[in-house]
Amino acid sequence: MALEDCAVSVVSRGRRAVPFGLAVLLVCGVQAAAPAAPASPPGGLQITTLSNRADLISGGEALIQVTLPTGVATSSLHVSLDGRDVTAQFALRPNHKVEALLRGLALGANSLVATSQGGRRASLTILDHPTGGPAFSGPQIQPWACQSGAADRQCDQAPTFAYSYEPVGTNSLQSYDPSHPPPAASIATATTTDGVTVPFIVRQETGYIDRDQYAIATLWQPGEPWQPWAPQRQYNGRLIITHGASCDTTYGVGTAPSVTDTKMLGGGFILMSTALDNAGHNCNIATEAESLVMTKEHLIDHYGEVRWTIGSGCSGGSLVQQQVANAYPGLYQGITPQCSFTDAWSSAMEYVDYSILLEYFEDPARWSPGTVWDPVAISQVLDHPNIANPITFTTAIPNSADPSRSCPGVPASETYNSKTNPGGVKCTLQDYMVNVFGKRTDGFANRAFGNAGIQYGLQGLLDGELSVAQFVDVNSHIGGLDYNDNVQAARSSPDLTGLDRAYTSGAVDSANNLDQVAIIDLRGPDEGSFHDVYRTYALRARLLRDFGTAANQVLWRGLAPIIGDTNYADQSVFAMDRWLARVDADHSPVALSQKILHDKPGDVTDRCTNGVGTDIPSPVCDAAVAAYGTPRMAAGMPLSDDVLQCQLKPLRKDDYPVSFTDAQWQALQKAFPNGVCDYSKPGVDQHGTTPWLSYQDVRGSVVYGGRSLGPPPRSSSS
Repeated sequence: MALEDCAVSVVSRGRRAVPFGLAVLLVCGVQAAAPAAPASPPGGLQITTLSNRADLISGGEALIQVTLPTGVATSSLHVSLDGRDVTAQFALRPNHKVEALLRGLALGANSLVATSQGGRRASLTILDHPTGGPAFSGPQIQPWACQSGAADRQCDQAPTFAYSYEPVGTNSLQSYDPSHPPPAASIATATTTDGVTVPFIVRQETGYIDRDQYAIATLWQPGEPWQPWAPQRQYNGRLIITHGASCDTTYGVGTAPSVTDTKMLGGGFILMSTALDNAGHNCNIATEAESLVMTKEHLIDHYGEVRWTIGSGCSGGSLVQQQVANAYPGLYQGITPQCSFTDAWSSAMEYVDYSILLEYFEDPARWSPGTVWDPVAISQVLDHPNIANPITFTTAIPNSADPSRSCPGVPASETYNSKTNPGGVKCTLQDYMVNVFGKRTDGFANRAFGNAGIQYGLQGLLDGELSVAQFVDVNSHIGGLDYNDNVQAARSSPDLTGLDRAYTSGAVDSANNLDQVAIIDLRGPDEGSFHDVYRTYALRARLLRDFGTAANQVLWRGLAPIIGDTNYADQSVFAMDRWLARVDADHSPVALSQKILHDKPGDVTDRCTNGVGTDIPSPVCDAAVAAYGTPRMAAGMPLSDDVLQCQLKPLRKDDYPVSFTDAQWQALQKAFPNGVCDYSKPGVDQHGTTPWLSYQDVRGSVVYGGRSLGPPPRSSSS
């Protein structure tokens, strides 16, 4: 049975997700994103959508399999779509399945009915969505600028195809014209993971799905047929999804990340990407996942079934892999996050704290008389030895907490300004994700972050590295942020609705579904810009908390800054492929999470290299790949780094091994009127992700906060 034969059964307690590690049970039989045909019950007839869940089909077509009972002739099959005879589209295919790329689906509900000899009958309702979306992300963000040449406001456009080849003696691709090909002897050959050798010619398809660009590339032999049930022989049946970088909110089409890695293509993999899975273009988890689900469906419709899917990408690319794999389990079977961020929203806590702290540290006028801050003291508050880290972090990554910032794709005249244009587009990440977070009565989206109760520099105070005066001063003068991203005197608190939905949606990757995914994390030393090493270990801490083990996460470290090793991106994909092949071949009656642990190849283990391919002793990486922290870790937050709002405890003098003057204690009481963080407890409303949420109802109307799609629909038989 293929890895993608796993269904998601959602276990919930009303609307709230259940505790960590219990929200999802994967049951072999049906895959969450693209269900394969389960064994037909005795005497029964089965209809299965192979390319996607039957309730998330898009584009007016779907790859369908009809499974006939043993002994029933294919010639007796009759299939109707909304009463229209479509039997002629079905046939026994070279893969020994009765399949059709069924076209002509109408938007909305479609009734597919199959009958065969003996009065057997099966029916399945297929919900079709527009090619331009949405399928489950809810009403789409506006404004949105389509590409030149778009056929409509949904940015639909016929795909284009381009060919390239690898010349002998090179590792790069050059343009290839099928009508005027270069001499055969000048074309390199590729030998795939399955041992198939073919000329190294690549076809790349580029088109638009879900209002944005996608790209698909694979080895291709011009002139030879390719059908979804009979792909060309060099296709190894596996998919690699590539990703972009950073985190931003763009209001128009972008460019899909590159799909031209020659080593991966040469292995026989299909490479796929979407502009919406590039977090630097779109940092919204709902549309990241939706674009991947819709494009993967299109790929399966036209290229064939996928045995398993592997993610590849650095920085923002790691962010997408880890948060989407947790929120939409089954979309990936393996991920290889490099220079990793766990997710957008827990990582944003460091950004928010840096922003507030910079306002304080860079303005000595805000310091109390006699208080002085030097680099050593500042580093105690930051929990990072490089005090330039906040500057590089907040410079390199856009400030998506500022509603009036210059917003990509939005004219300045349409951008929000609290005084001159209060009805304009609010360019924050939460407003970009308004379907996830919902709206406040003042028109802002619910906000999931704050800093109430945080004792900045606490560990430094306890260690004697920070003076009492410095500790009191930073905590009594730092303040918080209002909804216009302006510093205010009082600490800020999250909207409780936004807080709940940050966890429920997976915007904070609680990792409670990540035991279903094999992970190879690729990490090098942080050069001091913002790719903090701790994030690798934060994800590990979440796995340990949820499951008592992190054995499904392998750490590959190296001395190359940020990336670890120049060879890791490719090597990890091939190592992951071997790992997943063993899981795929394991038919033992145990949970998928156990197979991932038991079937890990013996040579796929933690490693350390010199950065260019040579393995070296692990202690060298221990020394070089230092794991710094964050301001909240220096305030006592655990390494898991996913407490958006701490629970509070009373402020008491005897909790500190130092003495405060009356004036200092009064300043702290004013800064913490409701108490200070108690990180011995889970965060306020902290809980796991509910998998496979849709932010729209069957009519397409918004469902703020989402609703669970539940298990994929199955056909009913009689």
